[in-house]
Amino acid sequence: MVSAYRVYVLRSPARKFYIGVSDGVERRLQQHNADQSQWTKGKGPWHLAWTIEAMSLSEARKLENLLKRQKGGSGSYRITGIAGREIS
Repeated sequence: MVSAYRVYVLRSPARKFYIGVSDGVERRLQQHNADQSQWTKGKGPWHLAWTIEAMSLSEARKLENLLKRQKGGSGSYRITGIAGREIS
């Protein structure tokens, strides 16, 4: 069986955003909030702001990279509906 991956966006109370890919978004959110991720460590608590239906890892990585290239501009807003200045 092939794993299904999701692209997700996390948001902190300080309006910081984090974009990632996982085959277990809830588990990954718990890891971010337990400071088990380098970039999000000490910047939480994190909340799931957006996710998309499951897809292949290749498709998920392409979408993740597209969102990260938007740098929180209008392109990422059109895709996710989230307005933000700092997306990483």
